[in-house]
Amino acid sequence: MNKLAALLAVLLLPFAAAAQSAPPASYYSHVGHDDVLSGGVKMVPITTPLGKFRVWTKRVGNNPKLAVLLLHGGPGMTHEYFEAFDSYLPAAGIEYIYYDQLGSAYSDQPKGPGTDALWTTDRFVEEVEQVRRALHLDRNNFCLLGHSWGGILAMEYALKYQQHLKCLVISNMVDSIPEYNDYAKHVLEPAMDPKELAEVKAMEAGHRTDDPRYMQILMRMHYEKHVLRMPADQWPEPVLRSMSHVNEHIYTLMQGPSELGASGVLEHWDRSRDLHTITVPTLVIAGTYDTMNPAYMADMAKKLPHGQLLLCRKGSHMDMYDDQKTYFTGLVKFLKGVENR
Repeated sequence: MNKLAALLAVLLLPFAAAAQSAPPASYYSHVGHDDVLSGGVKMVPITTPLGKFRVWTKRVGNNPKLAVLLLHGGPGMTHEYFEAFDSYLPAAGIEYIYYDQLGSAYSDQPKGPGTDALWTTDRFVEEVEQVRRALHLDRNNFCLLGHSWGGILAMEYALKYQQHLKCLVISNMVDSIPEYNDYAKHVLEPAMDPKELAEVKAMEAGHRTDDPRYMQILMRMHYEKHVLRMPADQWPEPVLRSMSHVNEHIYTLMQGPSELGASGVLEHWDRSRDLHTITVPTLVIAGTYDTMNPAYMADMAKKLPHGQLLLCRKGSHMDMYDDQKTYFTGLVKFLKGVENR
């Protein structure tokens, strides 16, 4: 009898482990939500200096103590490359919300004379605040995760509205564009093939970044080494889909046309002297091979009164893919640590 019990225990172990990793039944509750008919999707009305528009959001799960709003990069990218979160956050019982910023993918895309006035950091901050209010998020549950440009937006939001935040995640973004550009110029570029780098620089100077040769060189020399460390033909479908939907006008206006550093509206953005005033629990995620200096990001975590560093040693700018286990193990640990505060 004891042998039979032992055998059953062994056979049932995988099922027990799966049950332990499953979210509680309440994670699937719709109580208090008005987005059931649309499968969690809500078009949020926002007010801007140029009138009213709508932005797309989609809630996954239910957790009254923890809801993570995801801020995508670009500017002008989409929520789609965050879809890897589906493989990890539900099992941890963490509610999260996809969101396309104004001008991106499923949200309204204002075009025409005068609309470039919309593409400023300050206006995007006010957009996030309107989304927060519409989704009924507050300091008891609201966590903001920003990746790349979304990290800039997350920092700016926290500097103005941290009274509404439970926690903050700055993923793969430094607190200074001049620092980002300096790292590209003095660390990343010198490691590249000089002839190919010169060709890229010549195309940038001649405003020929739409030449297929430009991206052909950069994909091999830069993207596969510092953006997503996989051969391009193996990049995950959500990443490719998100890139195919980028709003190139917004991206170029704010980030600039070069892939080796930033210019445009963001060229002089620098919050390095203000970061220490963010007092909510904050996780800084860096990748060893990122386009952002991982040592600088480690110093950022130290500047934050309640900062932590998660270093993805195999990762680059999209380390939620190329060092996925490290990324999500660390992220989930951080989020669960603040859940009951």
